[in-house]
Amino acid sequence: MRVAVVAEQGEGGWLAEMPANGPGHGVFVRCDDLAEAVAERERSGDIRWVWPDTREVYPCLLRAGVRVARCHDVALVEGLLLSREGRGSDLASLAGAWARMRGTAAPPAVAAAAVTATGQQSLFDPPDPLFPDPRAALTALVSVHADQVRRIAADEHPQRFGLLAAAESAGALAAAEMAFHGLPWREDIHDAILTGLLGPRPVPGLRPARLAALAEAIREAFGGRAVNPDSPAQLLRALAADGVRLPSTRSHVLRGADHPAVPLLLDYKELARLHAAHGWSWLEEWVTAGRFRPEYVVGGVVSGRWATHGGGALQIPRVLRRAVVADPGWVLVVADAAQLEPRVLAALAGDRALAAAAGTGDLYESLASAFGGDRAKAKLALLSAMYGGAGGDAGQLLAVLRRRFPLAAGYVEAAARAGEEGRVVRSRLGRTCPPPSQAWRGITAQADDPESGDDRAGRWLRARGRFTRNFVVQASAADWALVLIAELRRRLADGEHGPQLVFFQHDEVIVHCPLEAADGLAQVVAEVAQEAGRLVFGPTAVRFPVTTSLVACYADAA
Repeated sequence: MRVAVVAEQGEGGWLAEMPANGPGHGVFVRCDDLAEAVAERERSGDIRWVWPDTREVYPCLLRAGVRVARCHDVALVEGLLLSREGRGSDLASLAGAWARMRGTAAPPAVAAAAVTATGQQSLFDPPDPLFPDPRAALTALVSVHADQVRRIAADEHPQRFGLLAAAESAGALAAAEMAFHGLPWREDIHDAILTGLLGPRPVPGLRPARLAALAEAIREAFGGRAVNPDSPAQLLRALAADGVRLPSTRSHVLRGADHPAVPLLLDYKELARLHAAHGWSWLEEWVTAGRFRPEYVVGGVVSGRWATHGGGALQIPRVLRRAVVADPGWVLVVADAAQLEPRVLAALAGDRALAAAAGTGDLYESLASAFGGDRAKAKLALLSAMYGGAGGDAGQLLAVLRRRFPLAAGYVEAAARAGEEGRVVRSRLGRTCPPPSQAWRGITAQADDPESGDDRAGRWLRARGRFTRNFVVQASAADWALVLIAELRRRLADGEHGPQLVFFQHDEVIVHCPLEAADGLAQVVAEVAQEAGRLVFGPTAVRFPVTTSLVACYADAA
C-alpha cells in the first residue's frame, strides 16, 4: 500500500491511501499529530510513503522517534523523469510537476519548507502560491504520483527505472538518517591535530603560526620580495621574475618546477587548504555534541553521485580521520568497494574476459600480464578507456585493451560516439545524461575549416564524447552504490540502539555499530554488495568485492 503525506503548519498533516500502480485514492484524512499517525501505520503493515520531498517531512519524523522503511520522493523521481525526457530538472518539485500537468507556469522559485516553532516542517509557511491549503497540496501529490507511475511504466526498461526511483528515494531516507545520527567526531582530537600542524588557534583574520612561518620562508626564497602565497597572480609573477614560467600554481604544476620556493609553497597550500576547509571554524559550525552531521544532496551530481550543502563530507582529509572515533562499546564498520568502476564496465559490457579478471581480487594486477607484467600500465589503459585519455602511452595501451577486451572497449567507445553525435546516454538503471547545450550544437553544426587551424568544433565534439564515455560507467557505478545503500539500510536493525549507517562517500560506507552486534556485519555488507550487483546488472559473472574493517578509529581502516 502507498500513503500520500502532506505536513501542515504545526504538528498535524494529511494522509490518503493510494494504489501502488495506478490512479485513485482513498479518503483524505487529517491528523493532529502526523508523526504519531505515521508511526501507527508503519507498525501496521507494508507501507510506502509518498511525499513531496523527504527533506521536508522525514527529519521531523526522526526527531519524533519515527523511522520509516520505504518512501517515494516525488521531487527526486521527478528529477529523474525530467532528465530522461530531455528537460531541465531545476523545477523537479511537486509544484513544478503539478504546474506542468495543468499546463500552467510553475512559480519562478519554490521556497524551501519552513520549520515552525514546534519543530514541524511545513509546506505552508509562507503559503505556497500553488497550494493555498494542505488539501490542495494532497490533491496535487496524489495526481503527480499517479502520473509518475505512468511515466515510469512507459520507460524502455520499466523495471530498471522503477528500481532507480525506489533506490533514489531510499537514498534520501538514508541521507536524512545519517544527518540525524551523525558521524562520531572527537572535537578534542580534531583541535589537537590542527594545533600540531598549524600551531595554536590564531586571532580571526591572522594566519596560524605555521602558515605565517611558511609565508616568511617563501618570501626569503624569492630573495626577500613581498609575495602573498595566497595570490596565484603574485606567485606566477615572482616565479617568472626568477626565470620559471608556469601556466598556473596548481600543485601538480608546481611539482615540476625547479625553484627553492616550490617545496615551501606545496606545504603552504596543503596546510592552508586544511585550515580553510576543515579548520577551527569548520569544527565549530559542523560538529555538535560529538557528531558531524553532513547535509547530503542525493543525486546532486548529474551522474547520480551525491553532493553536500557545505561541510565537505565527501572530502574529509585523511589526517582528520583520527578524529572519527566510535563511542565506548561501539565500533566503526568501514566498507570500501574495490576498483568499482572497472568492474561496473565489465558488467555493463558483458565482457567475460574482463569479468574473469575482475573476479581475482586486484583487477589491475590480474590484467598486468597483458601489459608486460606492468600493473601501472594496466591501470592506465583501463582508466584511459573509461575517461577518454589518449596522450602519452595511453593510445598504445588502449590498442592492447581493445584486443584483449573488445566488448568493454566497444561499450565505452559507442557511448563516446553517441555523445559526439549529440545524443544522450543512460546508466544501467536509466539515469540520463544532460543533452548538449544550444551553444554546443551551434559550434559543432559545421566542421572546422582545416585551413584556419581552429579546431574548436572538434574539441567540443571530443569533450562531449569523453563526458558520455565516462557517464555510462560512473552513473552505473552510482546506481550500484545507491542500491547498496538501500539494501544495507534495509538489513540494519531498527532503533537508536542498533547499527546505524552514518557516512557515505561514492563507494565507501561507515556503519556505527554496538560491539555485540558487530559479528557478522562484515558478512552482511559483502552479501549486500553482491545483491546490489545482481539487482542492477542482472545475472553477471562480475564480483563486487568490498574491503571491510572493524575499527575503533576511522584512520585505522584498511
